[in-house]
Amino acid sequence: MRVRTFEGSLDGRGLRVAVVVSRFNEATTRLLLEGALDGLRRCGVEEVDVAWVPGAFEIPPAASHLARSGRYQAVVCLGAVVRGETPHFEYVAGQSAAGIARVGLEAGLPVVYGVVTADNTEQAAERSGGKAGNRGRDAALVAVEMATLLRALQGGL
Repeated sequence: MRVRTFEGSLDGRGLRVAVVVSRFNEATTRLLLEGALDGLRRCGVEEVDVAWVPGAFEIPPAASHLARSGRYQAVVCLGAVVRGETPHFEYVAGQSAAGIARVGLEAGLPVVYGVVTADNTEQAAERSGGKAGNRGRDAALVAVEMATLLRALQGGL
């Protein structure tokens, strides 16, 4: 029996990554962006383009445009939806997540969900550089690993 194993790596050299980030809840999203950029830099990614959108609901259309452009091997989506600041929390968070997932499936490249959903601003702060880490950095690492995995699959199939 022949078994082949494919894995991605955190070696982002040669990758071009786009980051879509929401301005809504900017105190949180700027920290997520800083974490993502730091993670990408540490992985050796040298080309990163950042696109700012008004809110989490607007992330999927921008991510779709970037993913379909053929210029990027991954798209990182960053935002923050805080229950205490919007009465339509479930709608915005759910539609943003579903849209981001759909974009990745349709584009055939990693479109990574880095949107913090929290009950309050304190929880959001914890997930954007506090005790719970930085979800932006986490999303960036996933993007690099998945982009390199897809590269390996493309070359090995």
